[in-house]
This record gives sequence, structure tokens and C-alpha cells, in this order.
Amino acid sequence: MTEKLALPLLLSNPPPTKPSLPIQTHLHHQQLKPTTPTSPPPQHGTPLMQDFLFKQSSDHSKPFTSQTQPDPFPIPRARTRIGKARDRNRGKPWTHHRLSLQGQRVLDSLNDPSFESSELDKILSLLLDYHKEELSLSSGGKEGLSNDVLGVIKGLGFYKKRALAMSVFEWFKNRNDCGSVLSNSAVAVIISMLGKEGKVSVAAALLNDLHKDGFELDVYAYTSLITACVSNGRYREAVMVFKKMEEEGCKPTLITYNVILNVYGKMGMPWNKIKGMFEGMKNAGVLPDEYTYNTLITCCRRGSLHEEAIAVFKDMKLMGFVPDKVTYNALLDVYGKSRRTKEAMEVLREMEVNGCSPSIVTYNSLISAYARDGLLKEAMELKNQMVEGGIKLDVFTYTTLLSGFVRAGKDESAMRVFAEMRVAGCKPNICTFNALIKMHGNRGKFAEMMKVFEDIKNSCCVPDIVTWNTLLAVFGQNGMDSEVSGVFKEMKRAGFVPERDTYNTLISAYSRCGSFDQAMDIYKRMLEAGITPDLSTYNAVLAALARGGLWEQSEKILAEMKDGRCKPNELTYCSLLHAYANGKEIGRMLALAEEICSGVIEPHAVLLKTLVLVNSKCDLLIEAEVAFLELKRKGFSPDLSTLNAMLSIYGRRQMFTKTNEILNFMNESGFTPSLATYNSLMYMHSRSENFERSEEVLKEIIAKGMKPDIISYNTVIFAYCRNGRMKEASRIFSEMRESGIVPDVITYNTFVASYAADSMFEDAIDVVRYMIKHGCKPNQNTYNSVVDGYCKHNHRDDAIMFISSLHELDPHISREEKGRLSERLTKWS
Repeated sequence: MTEKLALPLLLSNPPPTKPSLPIQTHLHHQQLKPTTPTSPPPQHGTPLMQDFLFKQSSDHSKPFTSQTQPDPFPIPRARTRIGKARDRNRGKPWTHHRLSLQGQRVLDSLNDPSFESSELDKILSLLLDYHKEELSLSSGGKEGLSNDVLGVIKGLGFYKKRALAMSVFEWFKNRNDCGSVLSNSAVAVIISMLGKEGKVSVAAALLNDLHKDGFELDVYAYTSLITACVSNGRYREAVMVFKKMEEEGCKPTLITYNVILNVYGKMGMPWNKIKGMFEGMKNAGVLPDEYTYNTLITCCRRGSLHEEAIAVFKDMKLMGFVPDKVTYNALLDVYGKSRRTKEAMEVLREMEVNGCSPSIVTYNSLISAYARDGLLKEAMELKNQMVEGGIKLDVFTYTTLLSGFVRAGKDESAMRVFAEMRVAGCKPNICTFNALIKMHGNRGKFAEMMKVFEDIKNSCCVPDIVTWNTLLAVFGQNGMDSEVSGVFKEMKRAGFVPERDTYNTLISAYSRCGSFDQAMDIYKRMLEAGITPDLSTYNAVLAALARGGLWEQSEKILAEMKDGRCKPNELTYCSLLHAYANGKEIGRMLALAEEICSGVIEPHAVLLKTLVLVNSKCDLLIEAEVAFLELKRKGFSPDLSTLNAMLSIYGRRQMFTKTNEILNFMNESGFTPSLATYNSLMYMHSRSENFERSEEVLKEIIAKGMKPDIISYNTVIFAYCRNGRMKEASRIFSEMRESGIVPDVITYNTFVASYAADSMFEDAIDVVRYMIKHGCKPNQNTYNSVVDGYCKHNHRDDAIMFISSLHELDPHISREEKGRLSERLTKWS
């Protein structure tokens, strides 16, 4: 399996971000998303795009007409441009200072409500007649007509008559002298229009046709296509166009570089690739501007590269640029993603000192930073500061808080935030619904989860890629692999093309379902799709390895990351801890724990919480308590998973006083108990004198609308079997099957062991016969219980007879297994 795990970064040097993607808007809509943010799906290069990029045969291209069908790709998200709008016509009747009198008349005619498409040829012919004398001159004297064509196209675009603008462009494109009439500016405007309508492939085909016809494309035409790709989330195609442009000897401008840098950030390219593009830009004589630096800082967000972000920030100031709100908000967002709330507050103070009053984006970034670390009290205090400062809370503020409470397991607090949001008249967006889906899904409340999914449609929202990824994650963490596959198919049927976050989610989902090979197959398909692994991909693969206890492969992946591929973060080390714990490498786990607690590896809250989890899993009580106390000492709030881990280890040791302390803390702090909470309580009671209490807890789960799992039922069955209450155990078994849960080998072995221990051998063998009939294969413990029962009650001859005739009971029993049981019998002599 190890050979499947190499994580090569497939893309060489990628491109930049466009100034048409406003950094501030990007931050507002992405950095503050409480659910795992995700960018629009990167697409594969379409045949048309590849035709343009690689000069394939013209059979792939489509004729450019106003009736061309729209691209069969997902609807793009609306995006705003970086900086202030420079449209001099905004809010006024449209004018163009280079439009001739006749050009203005043509535009007015085309814009007239009574205009019919059959009149187009006549009207444009009048424009040609007007410039007739000019057209008889050399190509250099045709500037007037070229300016009029550009002005008319831009004017029609301004009045939202894009189809008509494209028809005008096509009319002139079909002339023999189109190269002297159509300017690259006109081409850029048309490409931009097509991009806004999601017709990226049509735009690529247009440039392809012009290129074949000998039209000399300039940097603005190429940049317009790159921008169209970016606006529609087709980042890899944007990179390909950039490379094609360079191959054609067309030098990128500052705007082009800014666009490609942004693309690199969205694609999760390694920092050395992004930095290499930036250095290449400067070496080409293109000086960065403030947008460039803001974009570079934003690129640091995905990989939590706070050190790199502050280095860019310092370089920006050294170059004489004054940081603005966009800069500070971008830096705040990086610190928030990196869980560095102290540094985030220092940025806020510097921001205020320099006269940049905090905006709603600023506060949302800070609230997000605190919420990620579980510091929800501090997050709520910031919310109150916003209200006191006269800043109206928006949907991102509420959703960030709601999501924070969901992550902490405080469902009631989450719903209070949602109710407050409704009362304030703030309409939920798709991110809000995604957080609610995650909350109900994590608690196993699938009916409520699917109701939220229906509410999305009723609220005039549309499920986005995060919605589908959230459903995949929820079903994955509940081990529902068939549902994972079903959702994935529905997602593709809905028109969504899998992108990196989807693949990352699928890797995690299938590994949680125990389908490690399928998880690795998804990873392989991701690479084949040309998608570059990022930090989340590495962490997803590491988490998959950790579940199987494959610590050696995990160490190799970590070494590969440190080798310049991707900077490890706290989640990386969390997975390594789990890999050691599941692989029973306690020494290595404790050594890594020492590095965390001593500060060699920064002790983030999530790392300390993981230490509690793995120590509890390995039944290391003292170490679990030390990690739990260290978490609180550093001012971090434990989340529900951490509290459940402590509850579990105390429950296993029948430490009722400690268990009650944890339960009281959960109750006082507003935590909503999960199924894991109740399962730990059932386990504790099942081993106690008050074992009947375990069924009471089971009933409590069902009354709350939660669905018990197989662990819940097995625990209660064990409680009754252990105390000889086989009638009650059988009743729970029936209820379990009626609920739709299929008994597993542990369920049956519990009955077999109990019957055998009470000399009820016929009943024990009947259970074995029943389990085989219902497709559950006995394991070594099944037959060990029967053989040991015979021997404990001095029925050695019966044990010999049982082993010799075992093939009649289980036709698939192997000789090796019968030999093993005979050896076990000998040890009882």
C-alpha cells in the first residue's frame, strides 16, 4: 500500500490572481465562512480549451454565434473586482468619448426597444458607409471605425444586451479585414462578456479562431480569457492560458500576474511555487502593487502560513506601500486560520493606531479566529463590541458563531444564535444551512439534517459544493459508505464537478467507513484529474493512515511534507498521534506528546485535545488527565470530543465521582451530549451493580430523537448477559434488529459466551448456527467461548466432540482453526 501514497505535486509553475477579484470581497465571502470554505470547482480542460492551448485540429472548435449554447458547467459565483470601480458611466447615461456621432446613432438604434435583429445588417452597413473614405486608406487609418465598433460593443454591454453585442462583434469578425477593424480591446470586452455568462469554452473557441485567422492577440485579450476562467472557478485552465500566452511571447502585465497569483492561492499551490511566480514577475521588470501584496497575504490563508504572511507584510511596508483595511483584514484572516488569536489582536491594535477603523470584515475575522479555537466566550464578547460600536451584524457574523458552537458540541447555543439571527431579520445564506446540516448530521439526526436540506430550496438558496461536501463528511463519519457513494452520484448529477475539497472529503469519508483502499483510490483519481494535493489532502491521507495504525507510512508522508511539499500544521501532528495510538506504538506517541507539551511543536488547542483523546484510547489515565489540565491551564476550552474522552476513561474505570464532575461541567457549559457521551455512560453502568441503568440511558437516547448505534445495543446486551438476564438480552436483540441495525460478531459472541459460561451449550451452539445462517462469520472468540465453557465445567469429552464435528456446524471451518482449538483444549489439561 505504501507505493500508493506518494504525493507528487503535479503542476509545475502556476499563475497569479487577478485584480478583478477584489481581495476585500474575497475575504468577506470566504475567509469568514464558518464551514470549511471552498472555492468553485476547478474544471478539466475542455476540448475547446485544449484546442486553443495546444493547437489541435479545428474540428473541436465551434462557430461563434450569438445562439451558441451556454457552457455545460456549474453556474459561476458572482465576484467583485479588486479596488474601486473605474466606470465613468456608473449612475449616468452611457457615453464613450471616442465614439463618433454616427457611432452614437448606431448604438442608439441598436438600443432602441423597437429594434429587430433583421435590421442589424442595414444599421452596421450605415456605419461602414460613414467610414468608407477612411476604409480606403491604409490599415493605420481605420482607427475611427475600430473605435466605433469598440464603443458600440461596450455600450451594448453596459445596457445588458450582451447577445446583441456579440452579434455586432461577429458581424465585423466575418469581414475579410476584421484584423484592422476589430481591436484587442473589443476582443477583451467580448471575452469578458462571455465569462460573465459562464461561456468559457465559447470564449476559448473565439480566441482560437482569431489566432488561426492571423489575428495578433495581445496581453489584454489573453488576460480577459484568464479572468473569465478564474471567474468561473476553472483555475487550471487559467494557468494553461497563462502559459500559452508566455509561449506566444506575450508579456504578462501587472494585472495578469495579480490574477495568476490569486489562482495559485485558490489552487493551494505550495508556497515556493507562489513565491517563485512573484520573483519571476519582478525579474521580468513588473513591479508589484498593493494588490499584489494583499493577494500574497491571502494566499497564505489556505496553508495557515502565518510566518510567510507576516514576511510579505513587512516586505510590503519596506517597498513603501501603506497597508490598508484589505491588507490588515487579510493578515487577520491568516492568523485566524492559523489559530493565533494573540497575534490577530496585535494586528487589530496596529490597525487602529494607523487610523484604520475595524470594519465588519475585521470583526468577523477575529470572531472566526476565536471560534476556531473554541474560545466562544471571547467570540461573543467581540460580537457585543460590534453592536456597541454601531456595526450591524451580518450573516457571516452569525454563521461564524453558529458554526463555532456546532464544532464545540453546544447545539442549544448554536440554535440560540440562529434564532437571534432570524429575529434580527438577517436572512440565512447557504453557509448557515451548511452549518446546520453539519450539526444535525454529527448528532445522527438525519431526519432533521435532510429537513435543513429541503429548507435550502424553500429559502431560494441553492446547495453549493460545501453542502455536498458536508453531506459526504457526515455520512462518512457515521460509517455509511453506501450513502457516501449515493451523495457523490447526486452531487455529480446536480452538475457539480469534483474539486480538491470534494476529493479530500471523500478520502476522509471512505477511510472513516473503513474503506481504506477506496480512500486511496479516490486519492489516485484526484491526481489523475490533475488536481494538486494541498495541506488538506496530506492531512486527509494521514488521517486515513492513522485509522489503520499505519504509523510507518505516516512518518514517510510527514517527511515528504517537510521536504518542501507542504508545511505541516497541528492537524498533521494530530493524525500522527492517532497513527501511533492505533498502531500500539505507545513509546513514539508519548515521545511526540513530550515535544508538544515542551513547546518543540507548538501546543495548539487541537493538539492538546488530541492528546486527551489518544491517551484515553490507550487507557493512559494519568497522561490523559495531564493533557486535560494543560488544555485548561493554557486557557483553551475543552470541546465535546475531549470531554467524551475523559468521560470514557473514567467510565471504564468505574470512577463515578469523576464522571459526574465531567457531566456537571458539560451541563453548566451548555454542551449537548452526543451519542458517544451516552455510549460511555452505558458502558460504565453495564459493568456496575446498577447495570439496568444502561437500558434507561438507551431509552433516553431514543426519546431525544437520536438513533442508537450498534455499540449502544451491544453494550446493553452485554449488561444483561453478564448478569444472566438472557430474556432481557434477547429482547434488546430484537429491538436492535427492528431498528434496522444488523447484529455483528460481537453481538453474537456476547450471547455465546454467556450461554457457555452457564453450561447452556445447546443454546450457545444454536446462536452460532443462527449467526452463520444470517451471514455473520464466527471468529476465534466465538469458538473459544464454547471450548472454554466445556473445560471450565469439566466437560472435556464434549469439547473434543464439539471440535471434531465442527465442520457440520460450520462447513467453512478450516483445518487450521480446528487444530488451533485442539491446542487450546490441550492447555486446559
